[in-house]
Amino acid sequence: MFTKILIANRGEIACRIINTARAMGVRTVALYSDADKDARHVTMADESFHIGGSAPADSYLKADLIIEIAKKSAAEAIHPGYGFLSENADFARNCEQNGIVFIGPGSDAIDAMGSKSAAKMIMGAANVPLVPGYHGDDQSDETLLAETKKVGYPMLIKAAYGGGGKGMRIVENQADVLAAINSARREAASSFGNDKLLMERYLRQPRHVELQVFADTFGNTIYLSDRDCSIQRRHQKVVEEAPAPGLSDALRKQMGEAAVAAAKAIDYVGAGTVEFLLDTDGSFYFMEMNTRLQVEHPVTEMVTGQDLVKWQLMVASGSELPLTQAEVRIHGHAFEARIYAEDPRNEFLPASGKLTFLREPDQNRHVRIDSGIRENDVISNFYDPMISKLIVWDESRPRALQRLTHALSSYQISGLKHNIEFLANIAEHKAFADADFCTDFIERYSDSLIGDVTDESDNALALAGLYQVLARQQAAKSTATNSHDPYSPWGQVSGFRLNSASVHHVALLSDSSDEQQLHNLVITDLGDALHLNLNGQALTLAGTINDDMLLAEINGHKSKIPVSHQGDDFTLFLPSGSYHFKAILAQIAEDTIDSADKLKAPMNGTVVTHLVEVGDSVKEGQGLLVMEAMKMEYTIEAPFDGVVSEFYFQSGELVTDGAQLLNVEPSTLDVKAPESADSEA
Repeated sequence: MFTKILIANRGEIACRIINTARAMGVRTVALYSDADKDARHVTMADESFHIGGSAPADSYLKADLIIEIAKKSAAEAIHPGYGFLSENADFARNCEQNGIVFIGPGSDAIDAMGSKSAAKMIMGAANVPLVPGYHGDDQSDETLLAETKKVGYPMLIKAAYGGGGKGMRIVENQADVLAAINSARREAASSFGNDKLLMERYLRQPRHVELQVFADTFGNTIYLSDRDCSIQRRHQKVVEEAPAPGLSDALRKQMGEAAVAAAKAIDYVGAGTVEFLLDTDGSFYFMEMNTRLQVEHPVTEMVTGQDLVKWQLMVASGSELPLTQAEVRIHGHAFEARIYAEDPRNEFLPASGKLTFLREPDQNRHVRIDSGIRENDVISNFYDPMISKLIVWDESRPRALQRLTHALSSYQISGLKHNIEFLANIAEHKAFADADFCTDFIERYSDSLIGDVTDESDNALALAGLYQVLARQQAAKSTATNSHDPYSPWGQVSGFRLNSASVHHVALLSDSSDEQQLHNLVITDLGDALHLNLNGQALTLAGTINDDMLLAEINGHKSKIPVSHQGDDFTLFLPSGSYHFKAILAQIAEDTIDSADKLKAPMNGTVVTHLVEVGDSVKEGQGLLVMEAMKMEYTIEAPFDGVVSEFYFQSGELVTDGAQLLNVEPSTLDVKAPESADSEA
């Protein structure tokens, strides 16, 4: 076994590897960029080295420097985690040539599966079922357009050297093909450094079922549990589970044996995942093989009782697999939910900033959290916005699902937008509970999964008003106690009026919906309780604040509401989700609220291309500019009819959240967009 390994990655996967290495008595070396100098994985490792600037190209993708550091630190092996260099055949080859063990498959196997088109040919030769499509090397527009007519519609265009939903487009008709090809090429080149594409028939209602395979250098290859990863948005997995629900024993065995055949076809060694599309009639088709550990590997660990990172270290150091196929046992059911810093109500735009408040569910044999983030850490726009992975297990799928729902309800985050409420809505959806889903589940049920503000918004607003009054009173009491005249009327916030009931004016901004809303509340203090009329309801309020907890009573109903408070901003964590408010001066006028300007950058990122030129007339909703953040493209659209007067940033330039990107002069005339203007769906 190794005595020291270097981890060529960051965040939660680096922390995950460190935990297993520590348990095995293996020392670890971490790498960190400028953005990660205080990151959790750096503090956990036995030693760490600065690798460069914040952008991945300036740090975690510097293969030669990583190998140099491995030599300097006397690390015997490099674990690549997932992402970055984990599926880079040249990096694996360089490790081999420098006498450093690459904890993963050989470079030839990575090469074989690195191109999705080449992988299809290999799998076809190994009698693994394939979806009809085009995987050729001729990437000219003419050839691709001709091949689309053979493949038919709907059709999926995707990056040949990609993953994670990047460089992937669904096309419904011939008219949209060229724009989709160009967009997929740009994203593929940006994300993977290679713009080669492949095309295949798009199955409308498939499930995404994958098999965990493992092989050693002694010729042993087995499959562990299957996983269902059908719950996706933009082809990015959101919720995964093991085993895949509803599969017969015969189908599980058939898919497992096909996965093993796929691994053996390329002389695979180590952990890998063979991904299939499972159609409604029970037929399945090879999609791709990921030559690395997967993000969702914990659900397999939970149902098999095995540590897959430990297996990786054992195999890489020359040991045989710990189990034979006959010895693999599946027990219970597990779910994994990916907690992201993103805004589900705004097209899942990634969020960046400080995570000012974090309370995780208690971890035990049923609940596990894999994370590289702590309270007050900054979510950077340079990397994937995943905060953590919440994994739950129990004896059956219904009981595991109940565990997931409960854990999500006690997961509390504020400081930036997140998807916890969205995940809870998935977990509580009847179709999900019934395992009646496919890869378009989120799109199909988006209204109920994302929707508008929940029915509890009035209750949240009343609680926010109560909290604000109590906070004022608490602050005033503290000030008075510490002053030279604790009984001065100027230190009171009772809302006292001569011969009248005391009145508190509370003005709050909420951003629980797509746009900020102003709420002017008038709360009357009659001595025994506070009173509020809200949307026709007469509410009696009372309560106290105890540290980060609001002990509230509304019309006789008592509840404990966790609260995070930063300056004038505070968040209430209700069973239905989190509600964020900002306290402002009561005199503020509603028309001073600046709603989101559609011509401003919605996030930190990079300008990719202009879709129109200065002087062009544009129509409302027309694409004007494409920007990219966290490897996701976002199109800035015209908010009204007008004429483009100026661009403030050019292709390749970095922009910050809220920066004005361009200017469009509004027009009251019925203008027609120029035919030469490019656009994207």
